[in-house]
Amino acid sequence: MTDQAVPFYHAPIMAGEVLSLLEPSRGGVFVDGTLGGGGHAQRVLEALPAGGHLYGIDRDWEAIRAASLRLAPFGERFTALHGNFFEMKALLQAEGVTRVNGILLDLGVSSYQLDNPERGFSYKQEAPLDMRMDQSAALSAGEVVNTYSYEQLRQIFWEYGEEKFSGPVASHILREREKEPIRTTTQLAEIIKYAIPARVRNKESQHPARRCFQAIRIEVNGELRGLEQALRDAHDLLQPGGRLVVLTFHSLEDRIVKNLFRSFEKPCTCPPKAPICTCGKVPTARILTRKPLTASEQEQRENTRSQCCKLRAIEKL
Repeated sequence: MTDQAVPFYHAPIMAGEVLSLLEPSRGGVFVDGTLGGGGHAQRVLEALPAGGHLYGIDRDWEAIRAASLRLAPFGERFTALHGNFFEMKALLQAEGVTRVNGILLDLGVSSYQLDNPERGFSYKQEAPLDMRMDQSAALSAGEVVNTYSYEQLRQIFWEYGEEKFSGPVASHILREREKEPIRTTTQLAEIIKYAIPARVRNKESQHPARRCFQAIRIEVNGELRGLEQALRDAHDLLQPGGRLVVLTFHSLEDRIVKNLFRSFEKPCTCPPKAPICTCGKVPTARILTRKPLTASEQEQRENTRSQCCKLRAIEKL
């Protein structure tokens, strides 16, 4: 099956590094918590010995349908589950699975979702303001932009987009939506653009709306709310020797992953100068990536979306 045969396709970033750390060749039960178009999942299944099984989770029905078609040659060795990886424990328990050998989480937005104008993720193409990964979800980008208060907008632009001009951007949005509702991605992108001082936006190599679009997308899909607990659940699901591999695409996600992985390896809360440990907390995992891995120069040239990717991994003790 060719990539072109599948309309929903997420090019698997750092596929070699993922397989090297996840080690599906060991056999057992594996989980791709962010299935997308099935790019990573196909690589895992190709390396998985007979008797192994891969569960793929995604909140987007289009991803489930496309990945199921793509992975049909693997038969009963693959099971697709519709849902958010935040609910991984419950989804797997419903399948009778309580322990697994490896979990992959690719926290990036799929290429299909970014490139399909109808989904409203991109500031480059005109589309309705949507940005929902799960299109049955109630909250859309349009609702955020047209109903959130000044303080709510300012806060998400600052926290989720790290936008220095979050206040002026929020003010511009409120002023423009009083005239008429903001309905399209390009309309919003222009409003944001002119809220940024000319001296700043003229120096930027990318569109000045990208940070606020990221912030709105994170808010709509709740990407950071519950991420830490989802990672804890993934850690708990691992058998001893099992591995968790996570790909992040912005500093907010990476910070959460990095700090939590450190807490698994060094959970002791005793004062640094204490002669002995009295808290009783023991390590539950070891970090496999002392520094995050990044895509090779060649991959970054061939797939620009890999340029901001960081890979971190742990092994359960």
